Amino acid sequence: MDRNQISKLKRTFDDIAHTTEDGVEYWLARDLQSILGYARWENFTNAIEKAKTSCQTSGIPVGECFRDITKTSPMPNGGFKEIPDLMLTRYACYLIAQNGDPTKSEVAFAQTYFAVQTRKQEVLEQRLADLNRLQLREQLRTAEKRLSQNIYERGVDEKGFGRIRSKGDKALFGGNTTEDMKRKYGIKSGPLADRLPPVTVAAKSLATEMTNLNIEEKDLQGESTITTEHVQNNKSVRAMLKQRGIRPEALPPEEDIKKVERRVKSEEKKLASNAGKLSDT
Repeated sequence: MDRNQISKLKRTFDDIAHTTEDGVEYWLARDLQSILGYARWENFTNAIEKAKTSCQTSGIPVGECFRDITKTSPMPNGGFKEIPDLMLTRYACYLIAQNGDPTKSEVAFAQTYFAVQTRKQEVLEQRLADLNRLQLREQLRTAEKRLSQNIYERGVDEKGFGRIRSKGDKALFGGNTTEDMKRKYGIKSGPLADRLPPVTVAAKSLATEMTNLNIEEKDLQGESTITTEHVQNNKSVRAMLKQRGIRPEALPPEEDIKKVERRVKSEEKKLASNAGKLSDT
């Protein structure tokens, strides 16, 4: 998501915000429905009910975050009818976004927009970047876990998995081993991938998934055969990056992913208490 998209979505969410007389920010569910891409109210209420359950599970009274209201809507014949709606605090909106489809840019942005206690664009951009890193890192974990299982089923033990992954790294980083890259990045403990920039994590994940696919489809057996496959896939990914002027070994390290995880979780913990409560009147 580029800066223009972020800016546009930010204005959209800002424009539908309201404030109660006692200063609590809230949004109307009907407004949020269309922005998050729900065509039918009935489908959106399913996400709302899941969000209410999450709210209750967290120990916060649902009525403080979700308030049922009705409003009038014009009819084609000139009359009016009353339709149900809800007032939603920032925390309620965040929980609804958490139950949406994260592949939709609007939903992914909403998860960030409602999670932070500021509307500054640079803060929103940083959090979106954090979430992107976390998502990519988790994808790599999943791919490597699958690779470990695949090669274990084909007679390769844990040490063999380590050797295969290390040789893949050497191919991706232009002859630099995993330990070489750790020294470059000043990593004394923890996985190399926790400090890699997003493009490199995505590259490692792609190469690993290519290896998984070919192991399964071609039923590759033994450490030697699988190593050859994994090295070739990493070389292919490296060649693609080099065509775009990217050398993975030359990219600077990123902040430790564990710090990013703690920051994101800390923001989410503060959200419920700082979002305010809807009064009964």
